[in-house]
Amino acid sequence: MNNISHSELLTALERHAREIPDKTALISGDKHISYCELWTNILSIAVTLQREGIEKGDTLIIGARKEVEFVYLYFASHLIGSVNVVVDPATTTDKLRHIICLTSPKIIFGLRQINSSSDHRFVQYSDIYLERSVLPSVKYSISPLDTADIMFTTGTTSLPKGVCLSHLNIAGSANNINMFIGNGNDEIEVLGLPLSHSFGLGRMRCTLLLGSTMVLLGNFANLKLFFQSIEQYNATGFGMVPAVWEYITKLSGDRIAKFREKIRYIEIGSASMPKKEKERLMRLFPDAKICMHYGSTEASRSLFMEFHTYMDNLDSIGRPVTDKVDVRIMDENGKVLPVGEFGEICVKGNMVMKGYFKKEDNMHAFHGTYFRTGDFGRMDGDGNFYLVGRGKEIINIGGKKVSPALIEDAIKSLGVEDCACVPINDPKGILGEVAKAYIQKNGCCLDFKGITKGLESLLEPYEIPVEYEWIDRIPRTSTGKIQRVTLMN
Repeated sequence: MNNISHSELLTALERHAREIPDKTALISGDKHISYCELWTNILSIAVTLQREGIEKGDTLIIGARKEVEFVYLYFASHLIGSVNVVVDPATTTDKLRHIICLTSPKIIFGLRQINSSSDHRFVQYSDIYLERSVLPSVKYSISPLDTADIMFTTGTTSLPKGVCLSHLNIAGSANNINMFIGNGNDEIEVLGLPLSHSFGLGRMRCTLLLGSTMVLLGNFANLKLFFQSIEQYNATGFGMVPAVWEYITKLSGDRIAKFREKIRYIEIGSASMPKKEKERLMRLFPDAKICMHYGSTEASRSLFMEFHTYMDNLDSIGRPVTDKVDVRIMDENGKVLPVGEFGEICVKGNMVMKGYFKKEDNMHAFHGTYFRTGDFGRMDGDGNFYLVGRGKEIINIGGKKVSPALIEDAIKSLGVEDCACVPINDPKGILGEVAKAYIQKNGCCLDFKGITKGLESLLEPYEIPVEYEWIDRIPRTSTGKIQRVTLMN
């Protein structure tokens, strides 16, 4: 048996295979994979990788398809010390070329062949051979601090960065999340989130670390199948982004509340959520633990808040997820700011990335050992944190820092379907910056004068946009984050 002490996740999977071998780990369509089968197949693919000449430190690009073979390959790579470059199967050809050029993979799994990559080997999951011979001994030492995964940020800009996460990082994140939510090994989770993003991949790791069951759902587009999966498998939890919640309620109203007796937990993240929707969720799931995280690919789930616990403070993004995480508000020089002052949210903890793949990207990424999130916020006297917005997106109106999300929520409360606010130079040259609002034309019954009039009772006078512009669709990432930077160029 090879030493797997470098990975707490692998250690847990091996233990589950011994102690609960017949328990279902994964459900995907008609496939029900037990923990014994899961571990056996991880070992088998590890043998295949080694026979293909894959060694410690080699990179593998793996298309994050919602298939059991992806899970086998993901952990098999960890087992032999190679590095997973996790990529969205729907990624653009240009982005894939960029990632291939940057990471120089030995093999590319689960992605379409591209003409310019004739020198690279593309393998589909259906063609992976499950080698049943004994896993050769690993002749090299693997450390918990070695890179396990590289994930490329989607973010709110057009310049993705490669985020290097160690075995310690990904296990630390999973432990932190499980500790906060308080899950047990009897959970059954429906996973509709994409595995190519840190949220969905993190949910998979959390579930398997505990020894509970994960139902791999294609996505949330088929709500009937999502509801059927909860019913059929007696699911106890799921994760979602606010855009998914908007989709669920738009298409099915409050129908999801019929599962209030089954659902024990819901994890939400990746974007902000209007207060009224938080209150709606609390009403529909009065006994569930509804947890919302703040974090990023670089510093997964740094802060957490639970809706019922924070019912009188739903604007907060919570507190550090565990005592292993420290969050500070700092100025541009890395000085910790007093309670109540606005500054950059900086994070230190067991889940914070090793660093970016390109050395030059790390130049201004940290204040000492604290990762600079690029987000602007503050902390109150009780240790609760509040997000104002991305540093570049904050609107500095005559010295007053205004969150674009604050203005956007006010505009949407008037009946506007979607909008985005960005800073522009004050046309009068008095305040430095003022707000400009892009209004999605589809579904909007108000004109700009009507919006301004409606905002007079919702915002301070200086917060009301001075310019408006119609737009066909607000640019967003696949997880629902507004790409305000693209509107500022």
